[in-house]
Amino acid sequence: MIMKTRRSVLKGGAALTGSLALGFPSIVRAQTGILKIGHLTPMTGFLGALGGYAALGVRQAEEEINKAGGVMGRQIQVISEDSVNPATASNKAQRMFEQDGAAVILGEISSASALTIMQVAERNKKVFFSTGARSDALRGKNCNKYSFHCDIPNTVMVNAVGTALLAENMVKGKKFFTLTADYIFGHDLLKAAKVFFSSHDANLIGDELIATDVTDFSPYLLKVRQAKPDVVCCNLAGNQVTNLVKQYAEFGFAFPLVGFNLNTADAWAAGAGNLSGTWPTVWYHTLDNPGSKAFVDNFSKKNGKPPENHAWIDYVSLNMLAQAMNDTKSTESET
Repeated sequence: MIMKTRRSVLKGGAALTGSLALGFPSIVRAQTGILKIGHLTPMTGFLGALGGYAALGVRQAEEEINKAGGVMGRQIQVISEDSVNPATASNKAQRMFEQDGAAVILGEISSASALTIMQVAERNKKVFFSTGARSDALRGKNCNKYSFHCDIPNTVMVNAVGTALLAENMVKGKKFFTLTADYIFGHDLLKAAKVFFSSHDANLIGDELIATDVTDFSPYLLKVRQAKPDVVCCNLAGNQVTNLVKQYAEFGFAFPLVGFNLNTADAWAAGAGNLSGTWPTVWYHTLDNPGSKAFVDNFSKKNGKPPENHAWIDYVSLNMLAQAMNDTKSTESET
């Protein structure tokens, strides 16, 4: 189940032909011995549940790749660690490149941490596959030629959900109140939402920036009640989505709660009947295609539960890297 994303690193494939013309990194010169690949993802904090699935997905890919012969006959070793926060992620990325000898790094869900890893990758002239960070800024002003992004970007999520709301006559002339995570991801998501609202005659009557360690949303929900919007929009991430959805249901609001961001583990944790409205997702484990079904079956047998979307995307990303290295017969990021 190998999928192509925004920029392929397959030097020998047609997808990379244009990339090479633009000066993106190629992968050359074969080496011998164990091939080390760094993997950073949040395993604690508000994104920890998502990172736990990502670690399981990348581990499954590692086992399957090695069973199939590895990369150019070399077994791979994934060094998977908790990225914790942006500063720690940066330090660990540097150590993985400099001391552990990682050929590439993949992973990360936090856009703030992904940004610092991108900077480390550029300094070291090594490839970083960002598998779960969704901020548009990482793909725009903060992008560099060593960084590849595999997950759905914020503007795409906003436009997808917004289009669905338009079809239900829930946008034009409607009053929106947004609850936004107070870091680069949330700020970026709110920016995209404002563009959509202004383009479709919707009114943003209130927004609350919420720190990522907040668990009690009642002060913010009281402000929502006072504002009386037509629609409340969630721009949060991780277990904050879970907590908001639960508490929103307890308040019994008549106005619907929708989201411009969602990961399936957060939806599952919210409990049956608590999540309603319109929300985006990049992948779901019930998709009926051969690649997804095989992955889901193997993952479920191994872990006793179905995979979440971050398990899938890290699994796919490591397989893409392995395919790129096998096709180019190299593991280097620069010629």
